Amino acid sequence: MKRVTVLNSFVLLLLGVFLSVSAYAQDAKPKASPPATTTGKVGDATVTVNYSSPSVKGREVWGGLVPYGKVWRAGANEATTVTVDKPVLVEGKQLPAGTYSFYAIPGEEEWTVIFNKTAKQWGTQYDEKQDALRVQVKPVKSATMNERLKYDVTDKGLVLQWENLEVPVAITARK
Repeated sequence: MKRVTVLNSFVLLLLGVFLSVSAYAQDAKPKASPPATTTGKVGDATVTVNYSSPSVKGREVWGGLVPYGKVWRAGANEATTVTVDKPVLVEGKQLPAGTYSFYAIPGEEEWTVIFNKTAKQWGTQYDEKQDALRVQVKPVKSATMNERLKYDVTDKGLVLQWENLEVPVAITARK
């Protein structure tokens, strides 16, 4: 009788370990739009972009998944944020140091990029009254296909790259 109880306890222990490992393995799946960060210098200002990086997955992105003429969160999940540690000029317009949510209104020939004062928010909670700055930029065809959305910070500003498009945003340090 004692052997049966020990055997039952052992089987229950193994079952518990199996269920725990299975539950952990499910949590370990890669996220559909994993978080990413890029940082760089523009003059003496540090620019950091925090975003979630969706994939193309065979979809039509521009004019499809991301419609033209509508505000887009410029990433996935939480709002993309741009932090500048010093005042800068964005496309020649002043932007104070701080952290901003980053939105865009894509167009076929021209985009409006938006720096919004409410940084910590879900990406779809955009409030135009909180805009700190809006500027117009021109998208260009990318030299390569980018399956995942990514941002780069260069000495000339930041660049959004996804699918077959790049959207450069000129940033210069204020003097």
